[in-house]
Amino acid sequence: QVQLVESGGGLVQTGGSLRLSCAASGRTFNNHAMGWFRQAPGKAREFVAAISWSGGSTYYSDSVKGRFTISRDIAKNTQYLLMNGLKPEDTAVYYCALKLGVLLSTEAADWMYWGQGTQVTVSS
Repeated sequence: QVQLVESGGGLVQTGGSLRLSCAASGRTFNNHAMGWFRQAPGKAREFVAAISWSGGSTYYSDSVKGRFTISRDIAKNTQYLLMNGLKPEDTAVYYCALKLGVLLSTEAADWMYWGQGTQVTVSS
């Protein structure tokens, strides 16, 4: 099994920044992707960003492109999501996810392991 633990959420004003972290432990895999999803109250879980095993490939949703940056430290089994220019519509629970295989995906069903989530609230 793989355990994913997120941290770094909190309350921030519009235009502010936060950096989320996700530490992976337990069984390790080579050639896996990591990503972030979010879920706002009353809405479906949506894709935010993903990064390949090497970190050489990244993909972002249109709603966060240019504002959020995903990165990872393979040696630490940790991924990060730097969120700049936060907006009230970014308010959600943010989930870390891990997907086996080299392909990135925006579909939640393709991701096998999930963290417990961390709340991000952006005040207007």
